Amino acid sequence: MRLDEAALVRWGSAIGAAIDPPVLIGLSGALGAGKSVLARAIGAGAGVPTKMPSPTYTLVQRYEGHEGRQVVHLDLYRIESPDELQELGWDQLGDTDEIVLVEWPERAGDLMPPDHWVIEIDAPAEAPSFRDIEVRRVGSPPPIAGFPMSVSGSP
Repeated sequence: MRLDEAALVRWGSAIGAAIDPPVLIGLSGALGAGKSVLARAIGAGAGVPTKMPSPTYTLVQRYEGHEGRQVVHLDLYRIESPDELQELGWDQLGDTDEIVLVEWPERAGDLMPPDHWVIEIDAPAEAPSFRDIEVRRVGSPPPIAGFPMSVSGSP
């Protein structure tokens, strides 16, 4: 699907409001593709009342949402090896009330859980104000009702 930034924000907010935790969503795409924009929108939909800056330098940020939900936002861009994830508390992610948003999920390698979503975001050269979105289900994560997706066995 192709979305402009306003539609991307509306879509992300709808995901955050509708998804049932625990869930991990990988946000994949080039620098500037809109991963952090989508993460902030999902967080807002989940009830995060504050701004969510990209955790590029802090690597992980936690936020309180509605009804005890937690939104955990990670940016793995600076990770050089999946082994570094243990220092971020990777093994403790995905508690019952957590929506975990992982930018650059490919850097986690085989440490990605067996059940998660991957949202690929691409900024097409012929339409730079739009984003092409592909949603893939890996394993059996909780559904994102009403959203188009393809099914995949790996990220």
